Amino acid sequence: MKIVVLAGGTSTERDVSIVSGTNVCKALRSKGHQAILVDVYFGKEDADCETIFDGEYDVDQEVEYIKGFNDKVADTVAKNKDFFGVKVLELCKAADVVFLALHGANGEDGKVQAAFDLYHIPYTGTGYLSSAMAMDKGITKKLFSVSGVPTPKGVELIKGHCSDQLSDQGMEFPVVVKTCCGGSSVGVYITKDQKEYEEALAGAFSYENEVVVEEYIEGREFSVGVVDGEAYPVIEIAPVEGFYDYKNKYSAGAAVETCPAVLTEEQTSRMQNYAKMGCKVLGIEGYARLDFLMKENGEMYCLEANTLPGMTPTSLLPQEAAALGIDYPGLCEKLIYISLKKYE
Repeated sequence: MKIVVLAGGTSTERDVSIVSGTNVCKALRSKGHQAILVDVYFGKEDADCETIFDGEYDVDQEVEYIKGFNDKVADTVAKNKDFFGVKVLELCKAADVVFLALHGANGEDGKVQAAFDLYHIPYTGTGYLSSAMAMDKGITKKLFSVSGVPTPKGVELIKGHCSDQLSDQGMEFPVVVKTCCGGSSVGVYITKDQKEYEEALAGAFSYENEVVVEEYIEGREFSVGVVDGEAYPVIEIAPVEGFYDYKNKYSAGAAVETCPAVLTEEQTSRMQNYAKMGCKVLGIEGYARLDFLMKENGEMYCLEANTLPGMTPTSLLPQEAAALGIDYPGLCEKLIYISLKKYE
């Protein structure tokens, strides 16, 4: 198949997206597909849509080309440039399918998916509405709460329209403050007193105008992939230091990951069922990865759903697939085939 692997973009997860896209592109080419890597925001000015999929293709060279724009993102965004880069839509229209290796805002939040629906461009992952709902942690929390998916208690705060006193929210320390639509744990703070809380609000609001404040759950961290309605093996993440933040997610050796996780059969089944419920509640098609915390007494809490989970060397979904005997190239190919079902 002719495949555009779409990566980069303008979010705080641009670097992670490039790594995911690089791995996916190489994996798909190893399976015989005519895959190319494209930066969704900067595009490829000299691309020939009729010939670019044919012949030799140097993925690493394209990666360096894309990375060359990294220092220009902020300035270019400030100029209100159109989101889709040069020839991006033309290349995507020429492909059989687009593999979305985008993460975070303007990629995982349904905007690209909605545009592609209008242009009749097939893409991997779920549709625009479920992407948007899952990206918004406030909406996710509300839907989980009314649908029987256990999730930490919390409130949404709007910048300029909220008190900076935690007591006004009817909550007690410690609490977690996090951006409503961020990813990769960027803009997440664990606060133990009023001073830390005020600093966390300032930090989170520097990223977005809406934040979520939720009760702090002390416990073990887990993740469960759901692919084509099937819950994959549970993986446990134990950071060597601190919590599973951006650094621990993408630094080799910063976390100990165990898959399948050491849980009772009942706990494994319950967490997998909650993961499938979470996908159903949010209307997620194709695949996703849901994150959990579990207290020492066995109580579980679903934190969020990731509709375009990372595909880096340290990412969780590939590790879960490997536990089932599915290698990385096979997983990339599988995600394409199950995603194309929605177009049948």
